[in-house]
Amino acid sequence: MQSLPLIAVTELAHADPARRHAAAAQLGRASREVGFFLVAEHSVPRAAIDAAFADARAFFAQPLADKQQLSIKRSPHNRGYVAMADERLDPKAGFDRKEAFNLGLELDANDPDIVAGAPFRGLNFWPTALPGWRERMLGYFDHCLELGRLIHRGFAIDLGLDEEFFAPHLTAPIATLRLLHYPAAIQAGRHDAGAGEHTDYGDLTLLATDGVPGLEVRTRDGEWLEGPSIPGTYVCNIGDCLMRWSNDIYLSTPHRVRAPTQERYSIAFFMEPNPETLIDPRQIAPDQAPRYAPVHCADYLKQRLDATYQHRAGA
Repeated sequence: MQSLPLIAVTELAHADPARRHAAAAQLGRASREVGFFLVAEHSVPRAAIDAAFADARAFFAQPLADKQQLSIKRSPHNRGYVAMADERLDPKAGFDRKEAFNLGLELDANDPDIVAGAPFRGLNFWPTALPGWRERMLGYFDHCLELGRLIHRGFAIDLGLDEEFFAPHLTAPIATLRLLHYPAAIQAGRHDAGAGEHTDYGDLTLLATDGVPGLEVRTRDGEWLEGPSIPGTYVCNIGDCLMRWSNDIYLSTPHRVRAPTQERYSIAFFMEPNPETLIDPRQIAPDQAPRYAPVHCADYLKQRLDATYQHRAGA
């Protein structure tokens, strides 16, 4: 993936419109042709990234019984601990050999959406034995949220929309911070045992890795290439929701995680719009025949998650 552009996204906030448009053009080209790109010169402090990885290791090192107390099976809002073999990103291939922990937008218990049981508006689960863990994770979440909003500004510029087109849809988005742990494979049984071939469900994914190889990306020609890992950068990709919203102007690219030969950690930030946002291709591509019917973001994400987790079947 040496051809992936390395995009300095701080340019998207530059006072000079020409600088903003140049960075957005880079972003748009990658989103159209590959669906993957690298983000550099972002605003997330390296210390915050390092702390998030340290906290991820601390969380997964806890006894299984403690982690299971925070099981995602106890939340209809996609929050909590995902145990080994709980997830199947490629249902035909079987269960993935990894564990994960999901955090969403932090809301007060008295928030009207929480009280009403609105979709993807639940309380986060927090480990009690890790001092300061909650505060550090929420800080990292906020850094990623702001970065995701800035990249959406670049999408708007590239698509010929008002620069703030996406802003009203990202005020309280369905954003998920996901910690991932892949144990070293002894006998994995299949090449993509870490995570089966899939496309991401939302608008945008920001992935930080620990440098251990594993991510593989499928080219348009069907070739599988090693995902890049450059310290201090994010590997980013377009998700199915934005591909749908853009009427296939942007591409969501299949990828997978092979069974690593050594222990591997990564941290993904999945960004979808607000739950009530109507994903309608006519908003972004009014001159094209729409390839998809309009759907609310929460309804679309629920469909995708129900197909991924056995415990959500029939939810």
